[in-house]
Amino acid sequence: MSNIPEGLRYSAEHEWVSGPDADGVVRIGITDFAQDALGDVVYVDLPELGAEIAAGSTVGEIESTKSVSDLYAPVSGTVKARNEGLEADPAQVNTDPYGEGWLMEVTVTDASQVDGLLDADGYRQQVG
Repeated sequence: MSNIPEGLRYSAEHEWVSGPDADGVVRIGITDFAQDALGDVVYVDLPELGAEIAAGSTVGEIESTKSVSDLYAPVSGTVKARNEGLEADPAQVNTDPYGEGWLMEVTVTDASQVDGLLDADGYRQQVG
């Protein structure tokens, strides 16, 4: 069974979201289930800083030794930070998907969007 931490929110496309914090910023990554399905991640293409992203839209790609997969935005907002460490070490997505392997931080346009995502139990049922 995949590692599905409590306290995060999850999208149907296998992204996780933590937050929002007091400034309306969420951190986004892909789930343990997704990184396991992808295999060894060799490249991550993320949106530029300041980019406006829309929930459900394609915002980048994750390339593994097996395939290239689209990265979808679980929420709408403005990209505030990108995990630049993934450029040198994209395998962090595999080794620590909920920690060092995070992808980006987004200032959400509406924090209630996060509430509309799956909780840990809902995500477990989806991937179960």
